[in-house]
Amino acid sequence: MEAKTSNRIEPNFHKDTKVTRNKKIPQKLGMYSILMIFLIISIFPFYWMFIGATNDSGKMFTNPPTLTPGDQFMKNFQNLNESINIPQVMFNSLFVSLIYVVAALAVCSLAAYAFAKYEFKGRNFIFTAFLLSMMIPYQATLIPLFRMMSELNLLNTYFAVIAPQLCYPFAIFLLRQNFLAFPTELIEAARLDGAGELKIFLQVVAPSMRPALAAASIFLFMTQWNSFMWPLVVLNDASMYTFPVALSSLMGLSYIDYGQVMMGVSIATIPIIIFFLILQKQFISGMLGSAVK
Repeated sequence: MEAKTSNRIEPNFHKDTKVTRNKKIPQKLGMYSILMIFLIISIFPFYWMFIGATNDSGKMFTNPPTLTPGDQFMKNFQNLNESINIPQVMFNSLFVSLIYVVAALAVCSLAAYAFAKYEFKGRNFIFTAFLLSMMIPYQATLIPLFRMMSELNLLNTYFAVIAPQLCYPFAIFLLRQNFLAFPTELIEAARLDGAGELKIFLQVVAPSMRPALAAASIFLFMTQWNSFMWPLVVLNDASMYTFPVALSSLMGLSYIDYGQVMMGVSIATIPIIIFFLILQKQFISGMLGSAVK
């Protein structure tokens, strides 16, 4: 008996998959085109900054604008060095920023750990007050801080530049969100083993919080590196100026050498980029950890 041939049509999965992929190609092209436009918009200011650093001041506002590198790079660098003493200003900024990051990270991490893992009366109220303090304009605190530093004879010192912002509310908030995700059981187990509170924090909690600490470090470094108003108020010795304050001295009343200014801004941007690239992976992990929590 001959077997009957089945007339059932098998679905062509490969064809359907190919059609689906072909439909997604225009969507991907559109998405990548939009992303490319935003990328160009984001990068163009940095490119314009570099172009300005390699040209003289007169070519900054030509019509049509100059979009090609010039031959004035070394001249602008030499003029800038004569105006602000680049090595000294770079040392001042790096010294103040790195010391600030270490000190502020110690203060903010301990405060965030206390808010996250310790039960005490008024904890939520104090934490809310910290968050509300971010709404106060920084300019409103300049006069009280200046009078305080003046009465303590701390004007024109690095301590006066660093100390007022050691307790940074946003860093405390960011770290607290990550500390909340840390298992309390591990802390209790360490206490039962006889470990002290500081030892628990340094040897049990802190090592697992490296991504969050790295993310907070980047925010703290950028805050201090870009700080302008407070160092301008508290420092009166040009040999102690940080980069933002030193660059502001290039702005004359009648003439501004934009080649020098662009060169200075380019040099001031390099440490921030390097610091971010070093901690890039930890920064992303720390921000995602805070967002998930």
